[in-house]
Amino acid sequence: MARSVNLDKLAASLSIEERHNLLEKLSGQSSLSNELLYVVDGKIGPPVDIKTEYIKLPWYYRLWYFIMSFFKSKPATKIFEDTRVSTLGTKIDEKNSSLYNYRTATLLPVFHTQLEKLKEAAQFFYSALDSSVNRDRGAFFAFLGSLEMPDVHRRLQKETDPLFIVEKHPDVAETELRQIAHKTMEDAFLMITDEYRNAMYFDARSLNCLKGLSSFLFDRVLMAFNYNSAVKGNTCSAGIVRELLITLNNILLSLRVAPPMTLLESLFVFILQDKAGEQGFDINKEIHLLLAKAEESLAVIREFNNQVPLTLILRCSTRNMSLVPQEISGGEDWFVFYREYWKRRIDSLFTDYLKDRRKLELMNSFRHFFRGKDIEMLEHAQSDLNPDGLLVKGAFALSFLHTFYSVIFMPELNAILRPIFVDGEFQKKENRVDFVDAYNVFMKLDSEVKKFEMEISPEGEYGKRYAQARQEMVALPVKRRRIQIIIEDAEENTGKILEGILNALHCMINVLGGFLGNEPGGKYLPLLNHAKFEEKDAHFVSGMEEAVLIFNKVLELLGTIEAMESGR
Repeated sequence: MARSVNLDKLAASLSIEERHNLLEKLSGQSSLSNELLYVVDGKIGPPVDIKTEYIKLPWYYRLWYFIMSFFKSKPATKIFEDTRVSTLGTKIDEKNSSLYNYRTATLLPVFHTQLEKLKEAAQFFYSALDSSVNRDRGAFFAFLGSLEMPDVHRRLQKETDPLFIVEKHPDVAETELRQIAHKTMEDAFLMITDEYRNAMYFDARSLNCLKGLSSFLFDRVLMAFNYNSAVKGNTCSAGIVRELLITLNNILLSLRVAPPMTLLESLFVFILQDKAGEQGFDINKEIHLLLAKAEESLAVIREFNNQVPLTLILRCSTRNMSLVPQEISGGEDWFVFYREYWKRRIDSLFTDYLKDRRKLELMNSFRHFFRGKDIEMLEHAQSDLNPDGLLVKGAFALSFLHTFYSVIFMPELNAILRPIFVDGEFQKKENRVDFVDAYNVFMKLDSEVKKFEMEISPEGEYGKRYAQARQEMVALPVKRRRIQIIIEDAEENTGKILEGILNALHCMINVLGGFLGNEPGGKYLPLLNHAKFEEKDAHFVSGMEEAVLIFNKVLELLGTIEAMESGR
C-alpha cells in the first residue's frame, strides 16, 4: 500500500470520535455559507423553441414577420429569433453594459475581470485537490467514509485487523486469516445503507465538480482577450471561446450547491499531512485558515454566477434560445476506490503482520544463536527503538554482524583462527592469501560498522545531509528525491561492507573445509603443520568443524535478513 502511507500520518492519528468532534467544532465556528452557488430561477428564463413560440404568436404578429421576410430575404421564424436575441441582449445590457455586446457578439472588460477572479478562486481548490485526492483517491474516500459512515468504518478498521482475528480465532491457520478479513470486509460493505450511499455520492459528485472547475482551461479563454482602446479594456469575440464557455457553464450549474463540511474537512486534513510533524502545529487553527480561504473562493464563484448571466450570453452568441446548461457526470465510482483501498489496506496489514511474525521468529533464532543475547541495533538506523532513524537497507544485517563479531567471533572463533593466521603453514601460497584476506575482513568488521554508524549519526556525513534535506523549504517531490539520494548513498556503503563479509564467509568455509580434508585434491589443502596444532589443542579439529557450521549459519541468517528487508 505504498501510496496509502499518507493516511497513516495525520489522518490515521485522529480517532473517529476526534474526527467528529473536529467536524462539529468547525461547523459551529465556521462562517461557511450554505447559500446556493448557482441559483436556478426565472432570471435566465426557460429554453425557447423558436418554431413553437412563433406558431403561438397572434396572427397579426405572424403576418408582420411574414411581410418583413420579403424585405429582408429571411425566413419569418429567423426574423422572429433575431428579435428575441436582441431583446435578450438588451436585458444583458441593462444588467451591465460592460459585460457583453450582443450586437457584435463581443465579451467585454467586466467579463474578463470576473473570469480572472473565478480562475483565482478555482486555483485554491486545484491546490487542495492536488494535495489530497490526487495523492490517493481510495485513502481519501476511506477518510471521508469514516465521517459519513462511522459504524461501517469502525467495523472495517477493527474486525479486519489480524490481531483481532487471531484473538477471536486463536487456532485458525495462517492461510485462513486473510480470507476471514476479506469476508469481514464484504459483510461490512453490506452495512452501507441508501442514506450512507447517497451522502458519499453527493460528496464524490461535489468533489468531481470542484475538480472540473479547478482544472478548467481558464488561461485558454483569457488569452483570447486583447486590449481594446475603444472600451479601455480587454475584449474577445464570443465565438472564439464559445465551446469552452459552454463547458464552464455546465460545470457551474453542476456545482450549484456548496461542498459539505465533511468533504472540506477531509480535503484539509489531507492537505495538512506534511505539516503535521512541524513544531507548534495546531490542526484546529490550520483548518480554520483553510476554511476561510474556501469561503472566499466559494463567495467568488457565487458572485460570478450572480453577476455573469453566462447562459443568456451563450444564447445570444450562439443565437440558440433553447440552450441550457447540462449537468456533468461523475462521482458514481466512489465505491470502486473505497473498496479497492480497503482491499489494499487489508493485504498490507496482513503482509506486515506476517512479516512481524517472521521477524519475531527470526529474533528468537538470533537470540538462540547469540547464546541468549539480543541483537545490538545500530543506534542511528531506523528500528523499533528508533523509528526516526535512517531507513537504510542493510543496516539490520550490519547490526546482526556487529553482534556476531562481539558475541561469537572474537571470544570463540578467533581462538581457532588466530593461531592459524600466525603459525599456519600452507601447502599453497594462494591458500594463505585467501585465508589472510578473509580473516582481515572479519577483524576489520567492528571498525567498519562503527564507522558507518558514525556516518549516519547527526554529526556524520549522511546524518547531516539527511537533517538538512528534511528542513529544506522545497517542493515535496524534490525533498523526497533528495532524501532518497542520501539513503541510496548510505545503502551503497552497507552494500560494500556486506559484499566483503559474504565473500569472506564463503572463503573461510572453503579454506577450513580444505584444512579438514573435505576436498582431497581440491583447491584448498590441509595445513602442513596440522599435527602440531592438534598436539597443542585437542579441540583444534572440532573447533574448525564448529567454525564451519557457524559460518554456514551466519550465511543462512544473512540470507533470511536480506529476504526480510526485501519483503519476500
